[in-house]
Amino acid sequence: MTCIGRFAPSPTGELHLGNLRTALASWLSARAQGGRWLIRMEDVDGARCGRTLGEAQLRDLAALGLESDGPVLWQSRRHGAYQAALQALFQAGSLYPCVCTRKDLALMGSAPHGEDGLRPYPGTCRRRPLPFLRPDALRFRLPEGSLAWTDRVLGPQQDDPARLTGDPLLHRRDGCYAYHLAVVVDDGAQGVTEVVRGTDLRGVTATHIRLQEALGLARPDYAHLGLVTAPGGARLGKRDGALGLALLAHRGVGAAQVLGWLGWSLGCLERPEPVLAAELVPGFRWARVDLGPVAVPPGWCG
Repeated sequence: MTCIGRFAPSPTGELHLGNLRTALASWLSARAQGGRWLIRMEDVDGARCGRTLGEAQLRDLAALGLESDGPVLWQSRRHGAYQAALQALFQAGSLYPCVCTRKDLALMGSAPHGEDGLRPYPGTCRRRPLPFLRPDALRFRLPEGSLAWTDRVLGPQQDDPARLTGDPLLHRRDGCYAYHLAVVVDDGAQGVTEVVRGTDLRGVTATHIRLQEALGLARPDYAHLGLVTAPGGARLGKRDGALGLALLAHRGVGAAQVLGWLGWSLGCLERPEPVLAAELVPGFRWARVDLGPVAVPPGWCG
């Protein structure tokens, strides 16, 4: 089976080093397997996303030599596909309306889940009937039980999605389709076989697998990368800037140097040195990717 990888940023701002590391890892994995690599713009939330920001992200990726092997998919043009998926879930009896407000959810007292910061929905509205599909806030009724999956970086995993996310919101009251629905539908439509993303999204994987099962979609392989941190391991703060290509270039760090550091952080090089993206492909192996976070060079931060 041909590997099809993808990079799917939200066009809400500049791509930072963590985003670029994820994009490069996904691109390298697809190239190393002789597969295809696609870019998808997750701009389904029109209030937060902008076309201009998305185009800027595409230019940054191209500056690193990372270009989509097919047309860039914009989620804002995919509402019909998401509505069809909701219709299928409705017919299967897997949806229910949720009337909880943000204030209600904040007062429910469910503690964030460990390092993921997840706050699982406690199922307050689970017994509400949905006699016909209407533009309400809609949640997916998760099947009971845990499931096992294997991560290409973290190894064997087992999660109960009810304990991590709870029943996910798929459609908001304002008419916006939620991330959980859009990402699963589009991965299926694009034939994605490998999803590479940061460990901050590891906790939603089991929920996405349950949605894939409910919609009859194939399960892709998953790889969750450690986050990029400030020197010393602290979380990158606003004072460090976005650490995107423009800021790094202003500090004298060019695209080839960024690629060299990113490639070294993914185990492709023995030491950071300026390279082209294609030069990293022969050295890429998932087994060489470190599990933990990676700190940016001290001189790159402000």
